[in-house]
Amino acid sequence: MERAELSAWLRLTLTRGVGTGTARRLLAAFGLPQAVFEAPTAALQQLATPAQVAALRGAPEGLPALLEATWAWLHGRDATGAGRRFVTLGDAGYPQSLLAIEDPPLALYLLGRVDFKQDTTEAQAEPGLYAINFEAAALARAQARGIAIVGTRNPTPQGAQNARAFGRYFAEAGMSVVSGLALGIDAAAHEGALDGARGDGCATIAVLGTGLDRVYPARHRALAHRIAEQGLLLSEYPLGTPPLAANFPRRNRLIAGLSLGTLVVEAAQPSGSLITARLAVEQGKEVFAIPGSIHAPQSRGCHALIRQGAKLVESAQDVLEELRLPVAGAAPAPPAGEAPPLHADLLEALGYDPVGLDALVARTGIAAATLQAQLLELELEGHVTRLPGGLFQRMALG
Repeated sequence: MERAELSAWLRLTLTRGVGTGTARRLLAAFGLPQAVFEAPTAALQQLATPAQVAALRGAPEGLPALLEATWAWLHGRDATGAGRRFVTLGDAGYPQSLLAIEDPPLALYLLGRVDFKQDTTEAQAEPGLYAINFEAAALARAQARGIAIVGTRNPTPQGAQNARAFGRYFAEAGMSVVSGLALGIDAAAHEGALDGARGDGCATIAVLGTGLDRVYPARHRALAHRIAEQGLLLSEYPLGTPPLAANFPRRNRLIAGLSLGTLVVEAAQPSGSLITARLAVEQGKEVFAIPGSIHAPQSRGCHALIRQGAKLVESAQDVLEELRLPVAGAAPAPPAGEAPPLHADLLEALGYDPVGLDALVARTGIAAATLQAQLLELELEGHVTRLPGGLFQRMALG
């Protein structure tokens, strides 16, 4: 993209009061943004309000600085060597699934390093694919097998393990895990997908609520670098955009839009994960939910979704079968694992809900000191986790 064209697109996205709906009408009427700004005032007045027309006639504040920063970013490289792209509604590589949502972004910022290999068959099936950049091509391919995994920022240990196990399974099955790089379930899903990356596609897509030159939360900087190496970071927000609260619910429509379906692992009520699920339903996509303990606040959102018609999921294979996607070549579907012979009776007594030591003494008749020793052994083996308040919970191993 030439500098003048980039400047025009940035100017359109920055123009105060001109939303994506009005911008799309203007682009449909006049073509590229340059033509919009050169159009006669009378013609603009047929499609925009007087205030919007007045805004279109002036240069937005901050445009020169944003242009310089974006131009430098597009032509720069970071330690990962990831490619950088600015993809607009007019590009062949713009995700087709996002064109179908109610409010598609005018432009997307992409950061990723995906080895996209194309054979003759693929080229014939998708004409023009050779002409677009490799990140956009990978994105177009990934969205055809994308699955969103979302959930609470404060998961239970079992919830985080489930998200990681499902993410890994989906990646091993050749799918792209889409999430939001948030704390908790999002991060676990991205990590699982990266662990299961096959090397022949886009393992995971992180949709950010900030500019791509920022990582939020900051503790996920290393995770973001891993995603840039094996997947894609994506944002509709200009460089320099800080973590504004209003941007995160808004970006959820892109998480749902880039996916065939949305899996909610754990969610409280209300939560951003339920917003993503609602948006998925509005887009005609499938919604899946993992049930949990009736005593856990993190399970209430999932249980509500199931009551409303979401598909109850016990394994990743349930999702693939519902989406009618092949499962050959993938690892065994989580959750898996069997109780070890050692302390199997104690594991049975634990169940899967959090339980205190006194309750376990009553259930098993085992002395408290002996129970503590056995629980420590099971904890070291990964079969039990210790929770706040002196509680213990059995883990389903994936």
